[in-house]
Amino acid sequence: MTADELKDRVAAGDLVWLDLLRPSSSDLEELRALLDLSPAAIEDVTASHDRSKVVRHGTTIFFRVSTADLETSADAPEGRVHSHRISGWVLPQALVTVRMDDAVDMGQVVTRWEDNSDLLRAGVGALVHGLLDHVVDGHFDAIQQLDNEVEELEDELFAERNTGRDFARRVYRFRKDLVALRRIVLPMREVVNALVRHRERNGSELDHWYDDLYDHVLRASEWTESLRDMATTVFETHLSLQDSRLNVVMKKLAGWGAIIAIPTAITGWFGQNIPYPGYLAPLGLWMSVALIVVLAG
Repeated sequence: MTADELKDRVAAGDLVWLDLLRPSSSDLEELRALLDLSPAAIEDVTASHDRSKVVRHGTTIFFRVSTADLETSADAPEGRVHSHRISGWVLPQALVTVRMDDAVDMGQVVTRWEDNSDLLRAGVGALVHGLLDHVVDGHFDAIQQLDNEVEELEDELFAERNTGRDFARRVYRFRKDLVALRRIVLPMREVVNALVRHRERNGSELDHWYDDLYDHVLRASEWTESLRDMATTVFETHLSLQDSRLNVVMKKLAGWGAIIAIPTAITGWFGQNIPYPGYLAPLGLWMSVALIVVLAG
């Protein structure tokens, strides 16, 4: 689609979706001039470390969200949670998305739109809903993987074999990945909530769809919070079990120390070069042996 065709379709009120992959600064500037976008929105697209957010500029809404992918490998040096940004502008009859990499499969988003093609009559709000719904579903997949992992940690925690440094390293890596995931999931509440506040342009037909999307976002947020509590509980329980096992070892050492003290004391007494009952006689040997056995027992 050329710039003139895009401008004509937007002017005609057609429902338009434009997806830009790795656009240059000149491409973004041309798009800004074509659609009369705010210069601040262009800066938000190129910013590399901003969190997910929604900003309204007149009749245009700018949003940025992040997907979440969790590696299955447990030896990722820089963490297993990877995020990919999707920025976009919501116009009255157009949705413009910008991606800096091709890690996000937009084909699945298109399939989601086609599966709910009746909703497209509601306008651009349906496109935004389908995109965000796909992003939130990806969050759920990553959270589910971490939930399965924390269950494995719980099973290993109460196994008969002792948990050592490797287990502590796994718990630390789990908490690190969970923190990275929470930074992606939690801001989605603000994003969806802000879009719901501006849903007068979406139409009442989409109200319950956005309410359902917001409910999913809340569930994802609450799930990550519960996983954080579980990770803390696992770590604290691990420390408690380590202390309990150390106490058992100390009790055993103290008991063996008391037992070893008995033959040490008796043999030391009978080893003195002074007369005593059984001195220089077999009776002394048998008396010392009997005392050691009885007292140690």
